[in-house]
Amino acid sequence: MTQSLPGPWPAHGGARPGRAALPVVVVGAGPYGLSVAAHLRGAGVPVRVFGEVMGSWRHAMATGMFLKSTPDAVDLSAPEPGGRLADFLQVHGEPELTERTPIPCEVFVRYGQWFQKQYVGEVEPARVAAVDLATAGAGFAVRLDDGQELAAAAVVVATGLNGLAHIPGELRGLVPEGPGPGAPVSHTSQHTDLSRYAGRRVAVVGGGQSALESAALLHESGARAQVLVRENGVLWGTTPEQARSWTRRIGRPASPLGTGWILAAVCRAPGGVRHLPAAARLLLFRRALRPSGGWWLRDRVEGVVPVRTSCRVVRAGTDGSVVRLDLAGPGGVAEALDVDHVLAATGYRLDLDAVPFLSPAVRGALRQVPGSRAPWLSPGFESSVPGLYFTGSLAAPMFGPMMRFVAGTGYAAARVALDRVRRVAGTG
Repeated sequence: MTQSLPGPWPAHGGARPGRAALPVVVVGAGPYGLSVAAHLRGAGVPVRVFGEVMGSWRHAMATGMFLKSTPDAVDLSAPEPGGRLADFLQVHGEPELTERTPIPCEVFVRYGQWFQKQYVGEVEPARVAAVDLATAGAGFAVRLDDGQELAAAAVVVATGLNGLAHIPGELRGLVPEGPGPGAPVSHTSQHTDLSRYAGRRVAVVGGGQSALESAALLHESGARAQVLVRENGVLWGTTPEQARSWTRRIGRPASPLGTGWILAAVCRAPGGVRHLPAAARLLLFRRALRPSGGWWLRDRVEGVVPVRTSCRVVRAGTDGSVVRLDLAGPGGVAEALDVDHVLAATGYRLDLDAVPFLSPAVRGALRQVPGSRAPWLSPGFESSVPGLYFTGSLAAPMFGPMMRFVAGTGYAAARVALDRVRRVAGTG
């Protein structure tokens, strides 16, 4: 719905004198979509946003989950002061959150909805069905799922991880029609309520936060869960130190993604990451952050939920309603495991083919990062198709791992807006 917003420029439908009248279409209304829209609007650029506000956070997170990040790493980006999570909590009279306070997902969702009302205005619930090049001149033809068509000066893809969930090949054969909560295999992104598995045997495949927290929630809901981890151990985050000595601050500087010089560097200079060779960027993207569990989750898993390390699924089949997993354990020892369901906490794969609304002509014109299925991007997050921008995880192979997290919204949103302003003004 349309809200009364700060600042002199409308959320969409008008532009500053001399600016093109066509809007920028933002596809997605999660942290990146909302932040980009807020900055565009603050710069006087007409913008229309399509999607469900915080939709993935509402529908791809199981009830009872918490954010792994600390409060200072989950602020959405507004073009003026007052839009931080701390501001939202203060406005609503809610307790301040510290580094030692895990953030419930439902609090973060409410924060995103408040941010939308304060800084973005109307978000249209229609789904973008197709984005194609305009038949005459620059720009794009955008078609919605209700059949409506509109012209756009530019398009920002801010769809997060939608459609990018990865199911390993060893498990895909069990679900030829696709994974799902009622199928033998599902992905963690497909659940809002894990209590449906109460009393059932569930194998959770993965060793990161999603796997470990899902296993804890399954156990607490009455399921018989166990975790299968490929690595030889589980990595846990350390309890935050509220007062670090100067020597520790110098030796391991803090960043939104954790402590250490590498993480601090990639967070402070995403633009610098872009100048690294493609192979180095991809290595950084894949290895800068190892799968781990939040420090506050450890007591709910260790000694509570069985965790098998150095264990991988080599084959999978079904016998009636039972799923049989052939496992390779330490030293290559084989073992069979029978369960009622497999929950894949196996992450996401970046792939432009999983962005279904891009037309074949647009997709075919996109230059990709060598060794990846992600788009090559300019310093302003523009792809090789003029006027088409990508933010969030799809930008991580160019700008580094911070783009995989909410902490990257400030850098991305400011640069997309600046790039559009320059181009409309003819200086870009």
